[in-house]
Amino acid sequence: MSTILECNDLTQKFGSKAAVSSVNLKIERGQIVGLLGPNGSGKSTLIKLANELLTPTSGNILIGGKKPGVETKKIISYLPEKTYLNEWMHVNQIIELFSDFYDNFKTEKAYDMLKSLNINPNDRLKTMSKGTKEKVQLILVMSREAELYLLDEPIGGVDPAARDYILNTGITRLTLYPDITEIAREIELEVEDEGQLPPPTVTPSSVLKITSPYIKG
Repeated sequence: MSTILECNDLTQKFGSKAAVSSVNLKIERGQIVGLLGPNGSGKSTLIKLANELLTPTSGNILIGGKKPGVETKKIISYLPEKTYLNEWMHVNQIIELFSDFYDNFKTEKAYDMLKSLNINPNDRLKTMSKGTKEKVQLILVMSREAELYLLDEPIGGVDPAARDYILNTGITRLTLYPDITEIAREIELEVEDEGQLPPPTVTPSSVLKITSPYIKG
């Protein structure tokens, strides 16, 4: 396997406060990795750095051997922590928008998942429950044929059966979780180390429990 995401002494400060501190991390293609930590521990900051939404204070982060930019965004499918879709839009309109915007978006796959989860593509988002909206967002992200999927706490309102169906893709994924209850079904490895964050063990599913000093709140 080759490395898809690599952090080298990655640090992000906001003023005098370090949100991410000297992170060293490698994620190989084909791995499913979870970052576990409370709110404010730096998980979302790490993903934003991978998406070039922030510029590191020091150190670097590489996606497929390249610094985050236009080329890396083509191979990353990103689900942010907050809803970003327009409530007035119909689901089929959003699918059309994604299909026009992303070359690697698979419309048929999106509709297949909607059908399997009994979601009407003609419905407006504003008529849906919180959990159904989250399912739609997750379906849109997972319908891209990306090389790396970055998911920021995506499954809070999604029932376990639907979550497993959507996420069971066998691809490289980095997911953020606020507590252990949301990842109980995915855990195969939990690493807690007060030193440098070690590279994940090569397993189908790896969970890294983030503690000081490598990511600080």
